[in-house]
Amino acid sequence: MLIIGIAGGTGSGKTTVARSVIEQLGSDKVTFISQDNYYKDQADLTMEERLLTNYDHPFAFDNELLIEHLQLLKKGLPAHAPVYNFTDYTRSTSETVLLQPNRIAIVEGLFVLYDEPLRKLLDIKVFVDTDADVRLLRRVLRDMEERGRSIHSIYQQYLATVKPMHEAFIEPSKKYADLIIPEGGHNEVGIQLLRILTEKYLTGGEEWPVG
Repeated sequence: MLIIGIAGGTGSGKTTVARSVIEQLGSDKVTFISQDNYYKDQADLTMEERLLTNYDHPFAFDNELLIEHLQLLKKGLPAHAPVYNFTDYTRSTSETVLLQPNRIAIVEGLFVLYDEPLRKLLDIKVFVDTDADVRLLRRVLRDMEERGRSIHSIYQQYLATVKPMHEAFIEPSKKYADLIIPEGGHNEVGIQLLRILTEKYLTGGEEWPVG
C-alpha cells in the first residue's frame, strides 16, 4: 500500500488537494484519512476544561491510534476511525468511519509531517503552502459555517494558538516534504504531478522508490 501524507496550515487547501487527486484516480482506489478525526477523546473532561485545550498543538492528536490504523491497513485489515464532534470538543460515542484497506491511502492533516513515527510510514510527503491571509479567511468561513463558532472566538483562537503553533510546528515541517504545492487546490500543475506519481505506483506494482 502506498501512503501519501498531505500537510499544511489551517485553510491551506489540504483537503481540496486530496479530494482532487482522489477524484482523478477514482475513489475505489484510495482510502482517505483525516487527522482531524484523531483529536484525542475528551469525554472525561467538562466543557469548561475542553475549551482550555490547545487544539493547534501536536499533543492534541492521538497519533498513536492513527499509526495503529495505518499499520492495520498495510496488513490488509480494516480499521474504524473515530469521528470527532467539533461542537462538543470530543469524539462521537455512536459513530465511527470504516477504513478499508486499499492500494493507496491519503492521510491529510496539520501535523502529518511533524510527527516522526507517523512520517516514517509515508511514501510520498506533501506540504500545501498557502499565504497566511488566505488561510485565515478560509478558516473564518469554515468555522462559522461548519462549526458554529463566533467571529470573536475565531479571532481569539487564531492569535492565541493557531498562528504561534503554525510558526512553531507546521511551517518547520515543510522541510520534510517531497513535494510542495503552493496555493493548494488552485495549483493544477502540482495536483497533476502528485496524480502522475501515484498512477506510476498503480501501474508499476508494489515496488516504490520514494520514502
